[in-house]
Amino acid sequence: MSEKTTVEAEVEIPDEEIETVAEETARMAQRVVAAYAEDADECRMLLSMLGISPVSKLD
Repeated sequence: MSEKTTVEAEVEIPDEEIETVAEETARMAQRVVAAYAEDADECRMLLSMLGISPVSKLD
């Protein structure tokens, strides 16, 4: 069988269609990403790309 060689165009998603994930779900996803990331820089990049970067709390 032949493989597809075309690249799909990136699709812009309007901000109003993006839903936030629950805090608990984001925490679990952060842990999975951290477990598989090669180093801290890769972890930060992946978390940022997924939109689940931890928020630093400054009081």
